[in-house]
Amino acid sequence: MGLTLAQKLIQSHLVSGEMTPGTEIGLKIDQTLTQDATGTMVYLEFEAMGVPRVKTERSVAYIDHNTLQTGFENADDHRYIQSVCKKHGLYFSRPGNGICHQVHLERFGIPGKTLIGSDSHTPTGGGIGMLAFGAGGLDVAVALGGGTYYITMPKIVEVRLTGRLQPWVAAKDVILEVLRRLTVKGGVGRIIEYTGPGVASLSVPERATITNMGAELGASTSVFPSDDVTRAFMEAQGREADWTAQAADPDAVYDEVVEIDLSALQPLAACPHSPDAVRTVEEIGEIKVDQCCIGSCTNSSLLDMLKVAAILKGKTVHPDVSLSIAPGSKQVYNMLARNGALADLIAAGARILECACGPCIGMGQSPNSGGVSLRTFNRNFEGRSGTADAQVYLVSPETAAASALTGVFTDPRTLGEPPVIQMPAAFEINDNMIVPPAPEEEMDQVDILRGPNIKPFPKTVPMPESIAAKVMLKVEDNITTDHIMPAGAKILPLRSNIPAISEYCFTRCDPDFPARCKAEGDGIIIGGANYGQGSSREHAALAPLYLGIKAVVVKSFARIHVANLINAGILPLTFENEADYDKIHMGDEICLPDVREKLRKGEAVVLENKTTGETIPLHSGFSRRQTDMLLAGGLLNYTREQNKG
Repeated sequence: MGLTLAQKLIQSHLVSGEMTPGTEIGLKIDQTLTQDATGTMVYLEFEAMGVPRVKTERSVAYIDHNTLQTGFENADDHRYIQSVCKKHGLYFSRPGNGICHQVHLERFGIPGKTLIGSDSHTPTGGGIGMLAFGAGGLDVAVALGGGTYYITMPKIVEVRLTGRLQPWVAAKDVILEVLRRLTVKGGVGRIIEYTGPGVASLSVPERATITNMGAELGASTSVFPSDDVTRAFMEAQGREADWTAQAADPDAVYDEVVEIDLSALQPLAACPHSPDAVRTVEEIGEIKVDQCCIGSCTNSSLLDMLKVAAILKGKTVHPDVSLSIAPGSKQVYNMLARNGALADLIAAGARILECACGPCIGMGQSPNSGGVSLRTFNRNFEGRSGTADAQVYLVSPETAAASALTGVFTDPRTLGEPPVIQMPAAFEINDNMIVPPAPEEEMDQVDILRGPNIKPFPKTVPMPESIAAKVMLKVEDNITTDHIMPAGAKILPLRSNIPAISEYCFTRCDPDFPARCKAEGDGIIIGGANYGQGSSREHAALAPLYLGIKAVVVKSFARIHVANLINAGILPLTFENEADYDKIHMGDEICLPDVREKLRKGEAVVLENKTTGETIPLHSGFSRRQTDMLLAGGLLNYTREQNKG
């Protein structure tokens, strides 16, 4: 029996464990990336480990999230990250060079390599045949030091593509169709592997759009084969020497199979407020549109931008629509400027933003009150845009551009013949915004530059014998990391200051949560299914840690967030019987008796509700390593103990 591509990539990097779904495996990591919203904490953690020089093949720190500088905080963090990179051996991508996933695809990604990044959309690298995972900051810090990255071995889902996309139908519509079928929970515990004759019809940027939004499925990662299309892309980037063929064995066996006929797809949109609330654009109808935003790590490639420029050329954006466009990289921006497409965008009335995440994370371009915003982004969670009552739809660049012209939700197929886009044989190569590290022999001469907003990593303590605390919060299903630890221009500058950022923890659900936690001291959170979906930001674990949260008990967890909770030393547990969720209420006195000993011995954990007298069985299911981490008080304490040994 042959292996899938994902299995082959795992096998070639397997450090520990066996490829049995549901069991823990350890992987060697070749590359890492960080962005500035999560990177500062990664490098504080790396410094705390005491490793003098990174041990990966290539690690890159990108500045792309917090480029809106309304105070000293962002600039100070950028300076800190740059000094860490120079001293410890990382490459530094300066502000303005572009979005991490777009730039990494262009300049650093290598088929067959492993990559983890402190950003949930790191699986973008799967578009060129990488095994790329979004991960928590501590996991990235450990990998920087040469440590192993641990995951639960996923099942492998084959998405078999046949046919080819019809005019005006885009790669965005492919992943929206997958989300429509599988939902935001459908990828949990799975790798999505794309196969079939339809793959050859998709360019690398189109494949990257699809793997990027695999994060919205809850999938561990997504991957395409590396083939002649990949080779042509890398040759155009001047990196053909990095190319290798990567493919599944002909007799590979998959755990599940999903068939998609590309020829049958039509323009789709994810409706408010979830990426899986998918309907056809035709079905939605001609509702009034207030804003269109084109860009983000999902749809900011040169191909995307050229399509939009061709649609807008010689026309004018509707007077009731604000259209913003953010190219994904300096390379894309430069090439748009040289071939005249940028002039077409400007002439049509588009607002050109810098090469950064921007509106996707609430950094500018918030819609008007109650406004309808069409975005080519990957998430449309309620309030994420910065406007609480905005109605955000996720669409393709083609649909966004068409709607920007008409002022209403518009099926791009109504525009007639699509533009023919001729991609260049070679991309413009200019890496002058990527700063290499100092030579190892000079690293001791480099000073780390810290601003006053940069605070140490929160202290953690070993797990107590028993946990007794009140329920500080009870939340429903599909709580996102944006609910737990919001982003946006007001909050993200505090990402290197856990005491300050914790003041906003869960305030979208309950404005009194931080104050209540401070008053009580210790607390427990009760949640529903798919708790912690969305971003990889470990602040969604570190802020509750700072506020005294000792355990989180839910129906089910999202993959990255549960790893972040364990890394932080917060105990994540699930109900054996989901119906028991209804037996616990806000303010109940909860006890997890003898929990330390039970975890150590691998025995079942129970929850005693002292308020109601109920005893509720819980599921833990931790590996030995995870158990040891929790007992030690988190990954940082565990790593220090291991290093002592």
